[in-house]
Amino acid sequence: MKGNFLMDYSKDFLIKFLSIKNLHIQILFSILTVTLLYFLNKTITNMLSIRIQDVKIRYRYKKILLYIIFILAFVLIGALWFEESGSLITFFGISAAGIAIALKDLIINIAAWVFIILKRPFEAGDRIQIGDNSGDVIDIRIFQFTILEIGNWVDADQSTGRIIHIPNSSIFSIPLANYDKGFHFVWNEIPVSITYESNWKKAKIILHDIANEHAEHMSPEAQKKVEAAARRFMIFYSKLTPIVYTDVKSSYITLTIRYLCKPRYRRGSAEKIWEHILEEFAKHKDIDFAYPTQRIYSELLEGKNATEKDMGFKVNIKE
Repeated sequence: MKGNFLMDYSKDFLIKFLSIKNLHIQILFSILTVTLLYFLNKTITNMLSIRIQDVKIRYRYKKILLYIIFILAFVLIGALWFEESGSLITFFGISAAGIAIALKDLIINIAAWVFIILKRPFEAGDRIQIGDNSGDVIDIRIFQFTILEIGNWVDADQSTGRIIHIPNSSIFSIPLANYDKGFHFVWNEIPVSITYESNWKKAKIILHDIANEHAEHMSPEAQKKVEAAARRFMIFYSKLTPIVYTDVKSSYITLTIRYLCKPRYRRGSAEKIWEHILEEFAKHKDIDFAYPTQRIYSELLEGKNATEKDMGFKVNIKE
C-alpha cells in the first residue's frame, strides 16, 4: 500500500512537473515568435522605405505587410497553445463564438475594415466627408481610420491641423462622400454682386473671360475623368466649361461663376479669379461692386415722370 502510494505520488508530481515545463516552453516559443515576426516586419519595412519613393504606394505595402504579420502571429501562436484541442478549427470556432458575444462593436469594425480593404470606398490619401467630418485619409486600421480635418472654422476646405479618429463601422450607417473617386473634380462657385446701375452685360462678359482663362486648362482632363466615371457610375455632364449665371436680388445683381476645380485647389483658384476680377473691374467706371448702403430715393427727381428741369436740379445737388 505504501509503495503504491509513493508510486502514485511520484507519477502525479512528474505529470505536474512536465505540464509546468511544457507551459514554460509554450510561453518561450510565443515570445520568440512575436519577437521574430516583429524584427521581420521591421526589416521588410526598412527595405520598402529605401526602395519605394512614392509615399502612397509605400504606405499601402506597409499596411499589407502588417496585416500578414498579424495573421501569421495569430495562426502560429494559436496552433502552439491549442494543439491539444485536436485542430485549429476548434480553436477558431471557440474564439469566434466568444468574440461574437462579447465584442459585437469590434466585430462590426473589423467587418467594415474588410469592406474598406476589398471594395475601396476610400483609401489613404483620399479626401472624404463622413457625416459632419471632412478630411484627408491618413491611416486605415482594423478598428478605425484617421483623417486630417479640413473645413470647420477654416474656409474653402483648408486643413485645420486636427486629426480625427473615426470607427470603421461608421461607413455602414453614415453617408460617405469621396472627393477623389469617380469624377475627381468638384464644381466651385464664386458669386459676384454688382449694383443695378452697373453695366451688368459687360460685367458678365468680363467674368466669363476670366473664368475661361483660369479654368479652361482643366476641361480636357475633366472630360477624360467624366468618360471614365460614366463607365462605372451614372454621371453625365453635357457642359464642363465655365459658365456665368445671372440672378437678381432685392438690392443688387449677382453674377455667379461656376467652374470645375480640383478639390484641393478650391481656395487657390478662387483667390486668383478674385484678384483678376478686382483688377478688371477697376478699369471700368460703369461697373461697381454692391455692398450695404443707405440711399434716399426721390420719385420727383429720379422717377420716370421726372422733367429735364428736375434732372438738372438733381445734378446740381450731387455737385
